[in-house]
Amino acid sequence: MPTYVALLSWTDQGIRGYKDTAKRAEAFAAATQNVGAKLLNIYWTVGPYDLVAVVEAPDDETGAAALLQLGGAGNVRTTTLRAFGREEMGRIIAKTAG
Repeated sequence: MPTYVALLSWTDQGIRGYKDTAKRAEAFAAATQNVGAKLLNIYWTVGPYDLVAVVEAPDDETGAAALLQLGGAGNVRTTTLRAFGREEMGRIIAKTAG
């Protein structure tokens, strides 16, 4: 199943409500399930991003829907990366010539 790594930065609204961040993470987990995706993990980080979320979805459309809902709440901006596991990378390499 496709995996997505979302790098999240708080908006002004999000940082003002930082005390609710754990509750918002729970709400995000529920919202991902409602669209058919799954929040595998979320990490609060120090550095250029405030959080990192790992989401699994059956397809790109479902993954995008989950992350659009997250961004639409107005607390974070997202940069999303499609991640490939070891087996997926093996299949990708097998398709290359040489």
